[in-house]
Amino acid sequence: MVTLIGKPGCHLCDDARAVVEAVCADLGVRWEERDITREPELHEEYWEQIPVVLIDGRQHDFWRVREDRLRAALGAPGR
Repeated sequence: MVTLIGKPGCHLCDDARAVVEAVCADLGVRWEERDITREPELHEEYWEQIPVVLIDGRQHDFWRVREDRLRAALGAPGR
C-alpha cells in the first residue's frame, strides 16, 4: 500500500500524485491520499516535508517523487 501525504494547493503534491497514481495503476498497487490539513498528527510529523510517500507505512520519499525510485521500491524495473 502506497500512501501520499500532502495538502490542497501544493504544486509538489500535485506532481507527486501524478507519479504515484500512474505507477500504482501500472503495477496494480493500491494507494491512498491523506491530507495534513485534516489530520493534526500528520501535520505535526510531516508539514515540512510534503509531499511524503509511505510504502506499507514506512517513509519512502518526500518533496520530489521520482517514478524510477518508486517503481524500484515496489519491486518493478524502471522504464
